Amino acid sequence: MLFNNFLYIDPGTGSMLFSVFIGAAATLFFLAKAAFLKIQLLFAGKSTREALKAKRQKYVIYNEGKQYWNVFKPVLDAFEKKETNVTYFTSYNEDPVFSSDYKYVKAEYIGEGNKAFARLNLLSADVVLMTTPGLDVYQMKRSKNVKHYAHLRHGSGDATMYRLFGIDYFDSVLLTGDYQKDDIRYLEKSRGVKEKELLSVGCTYLDELKLKMEAIPEEKDHKFTVLLCPSWGPSAILSKYGEKLLDPLLATGWHVIVRPHPQSKKSEAEMLERLQKKYEASANIEWNFDRDNIYALKRADIMISDFSSVIYDYTFLCDKPVMYVNADLDLRIYDASEVYNEDGSEKRIWQFTTLEKIGIELKEEQFSNIKDVIQNASDSPELAKARAEAKAQAWMHIGEAGERTAQFMIDKSKEFDSNSTEAK
Repeated sequence: MLFNNFLYIDPGTGSMLFSVFIGAAATLFFLAKAAFLKIQLLFAGKSTREALKAKRQKYVIYNEGKQYWNVFKPVLDAFEKKETNVTYFTSYNEDPVFSSDYKYVKAEYIGEGNKAFARLNLLSADVVLMTTPGLDVYQMKRSKNVKHYAHLRHGSGDATMYRLFGIDYFDSVLLTGDYQKDDIRYLEKSRGVKEKELLSVGCTYLDELKLKMEAIPEEKDHKFTVLLCPSWGPSAILSKYGEKLLDPLLATGWHVIVRPHPQSKKSEAEMLERLQKKYEASANIEWNFDRDNIYALKRADIMISDFSSVIYDYTFLCDKPVMYVNADLDLRIYDASEVYNEDGSEKRIWQFTTLEKIGIELKEEQFSNIKDVIQNASDSPELAKARAEAKAQAWMHIGEAGERTAQFMIDKSKEFDSNSTEAK
């Protein structure tokens, strides 16, 4: 009996030990990758290293993949309008920048993975802007020849929904709304890291999507459309429920658009193939894999989702009702898991508490009569008011994010020039 008591670990302690184990394993993995990267740099050649260091840029933007073009385009447009040169490095070899008629944007494809990180780790610049988290945590290390690293938020949700320590070592974080500041400050204090400069500039990609959406013509002969827009992973509605949700949805006779998360095509390809094959004869289902989600969003009369941040894209851009299926998302690998209330309890993140205000919960037991549930889930003044309040909090300075971001970079460089002059 005493031996059994000795082996017992309460759930709270077990959870903590699990988090410590995951954190330690991740640290060892990325330390090994960092060591490998340093060896690569060592053999890059002294002349190559020195040439890269000597080529100082004022402003550098790094795009890690094709999904971030809408994030950076408004910033590039602002530099172009100001007739100010900016260097744009991309890891997407078909980046739309190469077919854009920019005069002041100097674009270059720098490869992917370690090849890109090797180039970035040798940068010489005043200000480097990126959406990529994990600076000085994963493979991407701070260059001694970069004066300022700025992280641009590419979503209107919580700034703590990065993997642990995702934005700790940036010099600044450009936010979509002021509400994101408090939790960042909490983590800085609890972890003892340097305070970052926090500035709310708005949301560049929502600004861009808004312009694109306004240019889309209205659909002719519109049929009532339900958009199923899940996240990915075992807790997401498509992988968790599959046919249990799709069968009754298709039985309504409404048009159903299923837009899987981009990661599902990589991590859940077997599940997607199985469902697509099962419903290939169904006339009222459409599988949407477009790069931009705005075409599906605009056609939808109502969205069903889970914990995906696309809920806020739809809410802010379309101002239509959304239904959500509650899912237990394990936050232990995210910064959000280390933010606590004054009483010591784990703080619930903004996007979850806000979802309960702007959305209508859909429970599994309601799937069988989902047509009645959706028909009765009519919009209301209360829901409309909640959507407006959430939009005002999370998407500040609508239409100005690109200009504000570019101006921040320019002002920061001028600040360095001024300090350098005073030092002389």
